[in-house]
Amino acid sequence: MEIAHNLPQLITSHQLRSRVHQMPQLSTRHLRGREELHLAHLVLSFITMGYIWQEGEEGTVKVLPRNLAVPFWEVSQALGLPPILSHADFVLANWRRKNPNGPLEINNLDTIISLPGGESLRGFILVTLLVEKAAVPGFKAIVEAVRAILQLDEETLCRALQELTEAIRDMSKALKQMHDYVDPAVFYAVIRIFLSGWKDNPAMPDGLIYEGVSDEPMEYSGGSAAQSTILHAFDELLGIRHSKESAAFLHRMRDYMPPPHRAFVEEIRRAPSLKQHVLSSRDTRLHKAFNQCVSALADFRSYHITVVTKYITIAATKAKAGQAEPGGKSGSSMGKPPSALEAKGTGGSHIFSFLKSIRDTTREGMINA
Repeated sequence: MEIAHNLPQLITSHQLRSRVHQMPQLSTRHLRGREELHLAHLVLSFITMGYIWQEGEEGTVKVLPRNLAVPFWEVSQALGLPPILSHADFVLANWRRKNPNGPLEINNLDTIISLPGGESLRGFILVTLLVEKAAVPGFKAIVEAVRAILQLDEETLCRALQELTEAIRDMSKALKQMHDYVDPAVFYAVIRIFLSGWKDNPAMPDGLIYEGVSDEPMEYSGGSAAQSTILHAFDELLGIRHSKESAAFLHRMRDYMPPPHRAFVEEIRRAPSLKQHVLSSRDTRLHKAFNQCVSALADFRSYHITVVTKYITIAATKAKAGQAEPGGKSGSSMGKPPSALEAKGTGGSHIFSFLKSIRDTTREGMINA
């Protein structure tokens, strides 16, 4: 915990690796319950990312030392999560209220563990969390919708689809806050590399050896919003079918979700088909409610492309031209922008072709009247 709370300073002063080498061999036996395990996974994953990327993409290591690798592996096994920083750590397990009785709003929220990137990193994590929060009524609506199909209750189904549409629109509104809290130059040059993994990453083509766990290198994808349960659940409910390549990547990202999340998505996939139900129904309101849902989801994905363009493509162009303001709002020194990930997402996907493909296939999921 002591190392984790000092990560930004230890990384920027290039002292993290030597601090990790001095770390005692910790036992995971004393961890009690899900919360302690998740906190341990959060802490170990942040330290691991700092250790790997402390010297940028040209100074990576091939081996994660035993005193970090063994407890990280054991905690990961206990939680059914991979031994790398995932969306479940970075966002879902990494927040607290400043005032315990105050609202779940950005001014009353803070991260638990940080990395270089200052206020922009904090904003990136918390805005993403608020997108997750906006989706909560959508999850409740999914459960209602599945129940309504089974009970042939068109009235409830219509209402559930309207609630789902509302939740997706609220997610888009939450995502807009990214512009207020995250500096594109800091995101691109400082933050992004720490979310990168060792699968499909030219900077670490051979993967990573977890010392004391395996002599063979292992490959894991970096943290990605594609690891969030939200859009997987919405896609399954609405019967959205993505292209072979995109679907393969998305399915692989499910291995990075906590097992109960994965099980929830699977449960929806196995439920009776909403789309078939709507197609066989003569109820025009139901058709309209279904299409509004799909349309809201396509709009959310379009807006996500806009955000990614600003924070990756435009930021990359500026960084190359040397126009990025040193330090930005974060006050941390600007690193050398990572070139290995220029056209890729932190999860390893070819980001624009992937995002455009899933947006287009979402739109194709609409029912023609």
